[in-house]
Amino acid sequence: MMLRRPFNGISKLRHFLQVLAFTLVVATIQYAFMPDKPYGPPVVYSILIGTFTWAVIDLGRELIPSAAETGWPQGWQGMALVAGGIVVGYVAGTGLANALCVYYFHFYPPGTSTTGSDQRTSILITAIAGLVGSYYFYAIHKSAYLEDKMAEARVHASEARLKLLETQLEPHMLFNTLANLRVLIGTDPVRAQEMLDRMIAYLRATLSASRSTQHPLSNEFDRLRDYLELMAVRMGPRMAYTLDLPEALRDVPVPPLLLQPLVENAIRHGLEPQVEGGHITVRASARPGANGPLLVIEVNDTGAGLPGTLPTPGPGQSFGLTQVRERLATLHGASGTLDLIAASAGGTSASVVFPLKSAPSHEPTRPPRPDCRG
Repeated sequence: MMLRRPFNGISKLRHFLQVLAFTLVVATIQYAFMPDKPYGPPVVYSILIGTFTWAVIDLGRELIPSAAETGWPQGWQGMALVAGGIVVGYVAGTGLANALCVYYFHFYPPGTSTTGSDQRTSILITAIAGLVGSYYFYAIHKSAYLEDKMAEARVHASEARLKLLETQLEPHMLFNTLANLRVLIGTDPVRAQEMLDRMIAYLRATLSASRSTQHPLSNEFDRLRDYLELMAVRMGPRMAYTLDLPEALRDVPVPPLLLQPLVENAIRHGLEPQVEGGHITVRASARPGANGPLLVIEVNDTGAGLPGTLPTPGPGQSFGLTQVRERLATLHGASGTLDLIAASAGGTSASVVFPLKSAPSHEPTRPPRPDCRG
């Protein structure tokens, strides 16, 4: 694909400074092989030839459509540009350097001319330096393009991984709910019907939501409220909940279905084993961190608490919590953590922490509803 890139003055200045440094290296090498001659003339010739060559090639390529991969013209246009730059650089640079060395710096007396051997050496050095310099800039442009593509591929891979984790979570929740519904159908058809209605409403809201890898925290709390209402039909007065979301954190971006596995675990391993059930509190807050503010989301329950040793996987090893940890690691690396601790007053506290990034959401949000039940 060929394109015209916008002119970048800072990039051109950086290239020019690199060319100047390269010309000084070339002049120093020349002087090392001719110690009986002054150092000034090689510097003047090298700088002027290099400057004219750079100007023709680096500025001239802005006038020619370039390849997206390298930022350089392709085919004969690229070769002609480099060849033309070297020729113009040698002719114009040598001519100006001759005048400066004779009439301004007085390195040579007027009428001094270079020998054929000196000219051949100068032409050879100019051609080699021009080709080396052109290849260097070609290579760094291509390297930068490949690095951008690799970074883009990593982003797409992370998004695909998050999508996979989300699609694994949704059937997991659905199968658990259908299993509970099957039990209610035989024992309490009225509540089974109400639970089915709640599940249909929950699935409709979930399927109509954006399939992006992140959405506002308020949307996450809305989904969570739907799920808790669904579970409240099954558990009745044995379950109560409180959702606490400060207004300042409503638009903070979070991965979809991040909190549901935590609440599902609190119900399954905390409230259900107790005859009297219990209370679930989901609270979001912000706190300072070493590298910036952190978002803290806590899911606290007054249930049975963390087990000591179980023959089967416990709350900290469940499918849902494994998925939460993997999603946090994919998005935030070591900065995203999930900790489970036994609450001092009984029950379990799950705490999710990751960097707080404020971003306005353009997704429609549902009007707020009561945040407490029971």
